[in-house]
Formats: sequence, structure tokens, C-alpha cells
Amino acid sequence: MEKLTNFFTNLMKKYMPDPFVFAIGLTLLTFILALLIEDISFTELTTSWGNGFWDLLAFTTQMAVILVFGYVLATAPATDKLLNKIAGKVHSPKTAVIVATLVGAIGSYLNWGFGLVVGGIIAKKLAIRVKGVHYPLIIAAAYSGFTFYGLGLSASIPILISTPGHFLEGEMGIIGLAETIFSLPMIVLSIVLLILLPIFNAMLHPKDPKNVIEINPELYAESKGEKPKLLEDNTFATKLNNSKILAYAIGILGIVYSVIYFVDGNTLNLNIINFIILFLGIILLGTPARYVEHLNDGIKTVSGIILQFPFYAGIMAIMAASGLVDTIAHLFVSISTEHTLSFWGLVSSFFINFFAPSAGGHWAVQGPFMIDAAQSLGASVAQNSMAVMLGNAWNDIVQPFWILPALALSRLKLKDIMGYLVMIMLFVGVLYIIAIFSWSYLF
Repeated sequence: MEKLTNFFTNLMKKYMPDPFVFAIGLTLLTFILALLIEDISFTELTTSWGNGFWDLLAFTTQMAVILVFGYVLATAPATDKLLNKIAGKVHSPKTAVIVATLVGAIGSYLNWGFGLVVGGIIAKKLAIRVKGVHYPLIIAAAYSGFTFYGLGLSASIPILISTPGHFLEGEMGIIGLAETIFSLPMIVLSIVLLILLPIFNAMLHPKDPKNVIEINPELYAESKGEKPKLLEDNTFATKLNNSKILAYAIGILGIVYSVIYFVDGNTLNLNIINFIILFLGIILLGTPARYVEHLNDGIKTVSGIILQFPFYAGIMAIMAASGLVDTIAHLFVSISTEHTLSFWGLVSSFFINFFAPSAGGHWAVQGPFMIDAAQSLGASVAQNSMAVMLGNAWNDIVQPFWILPALALSRLKLKDIMGYLVMIMLFVGVLYIIAIFSWSYLF
């Protein structure tokens, strides 16, 4: 296993570009494939690409907001105190890798924006406290927990299709969460993955101390420094900025609204998730000034996502306008049966996610075809929808786009951790495939 890990690590260090360069290359590759495979002109394709560049602007904002708000929640004093307590009980490198994986996984299951950040934070704390921890691995391990979001409370596709009025309601109706993320096969998968993934990640830790790269001491020095206070005078404005009464009043009002929202029978969606973590963060930070300070820090972690999301929107526009996504889906579905459709849906979703790393946008291009195929073959619509979600979450382990926050927090390069993520991706893929086949034949 160590030899295979070293092979992928060395390979990625030589050939893996930065995430933005990867997005540019993927744009050009998709453009060329569409011209070669599909019946579309250069002018038409270029126009579709340019027109689609800003199609996901509202969704981009939602993604940026959920990540920034998640960052604030993950860096709140109460969260930081809990993470310090957890890190203080860890004393060996392999245990540190296991704990980082678990924190990233549980955080992502609750909310993907929170999980992305809290995993990176605990990994950095553990790397500082525990001598002998291989820093690139523990960052990769914490990030690998992100795959749990596809099984969790912020899984985009299951939440979308459980919401009345979703764009495919006429074709598939409303699919409740009890049939997707809370179904027995997915609950079993979540438990198995939560047990095995941390163990697998720990097994990737280098045995030879000479191969261990510990955290840069400069990062430790920065983490110990105290930030200057925003305002030190005693004016009325300062008192308002640092008012706990204002923070708690607006925070409690937000939580009360959230309770009313669910009591009225409404379901989870991105807007209510963002709403909850915004006001929960305000309560945990305690004052408006503290919240703004943490928010400003969080914005730095999403700069790469804000830059790259339009490029992936353009890629998705190329695939939709040219019919390339239908060609890919047809290729897999044409060899499918009632029992194998979900497997091929999982695999095709994995490959499509390189071009469309947003689950919501991904579903918009692959969902209609998968639902039509499921209904034609008499297969489970809920199962095949979940297969697309799992393919998306599986690919996200190696999709450079979502790794950006982890890289921003760790100060590492993509090539430093990608070799480990490839190994983890292969392992998780085996579990997802077994789960999908088990669901098809046993449930």
C-alpha cells in the first residue's frame, strides 16, 4: 500500500497543476470533445459557453455563503474550545489521522460547508500538537470526510427532489428523504464508511520517519498570535458593535423562525440551511463585531471557488448545448438493466462530476436522463437519484475545485495531497459500488 501511495504521490507532484489551471484545461478539453463528438459548430459552441458563464451566479453565491458561514461556525470560540479538547487527547500520528477523518466526516454529514472547514482546522491543530504526523496526509484525511456530505443533511440532490416544486417534479414526483439518505442501505453505508475510512487513512501514514513531512513551524507561530481588536474606544457605536444583547436577540429570532419553518411542514433546502448556520454563528460568536471579524477571515477561503465557479458553469453549458452529457449518459445507460442502472449511474456521475462539480448543476444535466431511464427499465427512481449523488460525492474526493478551502487553510499545494486522495478515492469507490449493488439486489 505504501508503494502504491508513493507512486500516486510522485505522479501527482510531477503532473498535477493548480486547481485554476485544471479548470482552464478542463474547459478546453470539453470544448474540443464537443466539437469532435457532437454535431455543433464552433460559433454556436462558443456562444453557448459565453452565455452560460454566469448561469450559476445565484448558485455560486449560495455555495460561497454556505462555505463562509460554515467557516464562521467552525471557528467560533465554542467550536474551537471543543476542537482543542479533542486534539489534546490525541498522542500518536495514526490516531491523529483517524480523529481528523472523523471530525471532517461528521462535520460534512451535518453540513458540507462546516465540514470542509472544521476538518481542516482540526487537522492543523493535530499536526501542531502531535509529533510525527505526516502533514499532507492528515490534511487529505480530513478533507476525505467531505464525501459524507452526499449521505448527509446537506446532500443537494436528495434535498432538492424532496422539495415541492423542484424542476423534475412532473417527471418523478416528490421523493422523501426516507427513501434516499435515510433509507436503510444508505444508513448502513454511512456507518460502515464512518468506521472503515478513518482506519484506511491511518494505514496510509508513512512508516519510515524519514518520509514524514511535519507542519511548517511558521504556521504554528501564526496560529498563536492574537489579532488586534477592531475597536478599543468606549463610544456608543463601539458598544453597539460589541453588544451581546443585539447578537443574541437577532440570533434567537433567526432560530425561532427556523423552528416555525419546519413546524409549518417545509423541507430542507440551501436557503434554510444558510439561514440556520448564519444565526447560529451569530449566537456562538456573541457580538456583531466578532462575527464580522470571523466572516472576513472566511471570505479568504472561498476566493478560489468564486473565481472558478463561472468556468465550471461554462463547462456545463458546453455539455448541455452540445449534448455531450447525454452522450456520456447514453453510453452507460445503453448497457444497463433494472438492477445495473444505478451502478452505471454511479460511474457516469463520477466522470460527469469532473466537468460539473456542483451537485445541483450536475443533477440539472444528468437527472432528466437518469429518471427517464429508470422509469423505462422499471428501476427505482429514488435509488438511481441517490446513485448520482454518490457518484458526485465519490468524485469530489479528487475534484480539485472543492479542495480549495483545505489548501487555503493548510498552505499546501494540490500536488502535495492528491496522491493520498487518489488512494482514498479508490477505497471509497469500492464501498459505494458494493452499497449500490446491495441496494439493487437485496433491498
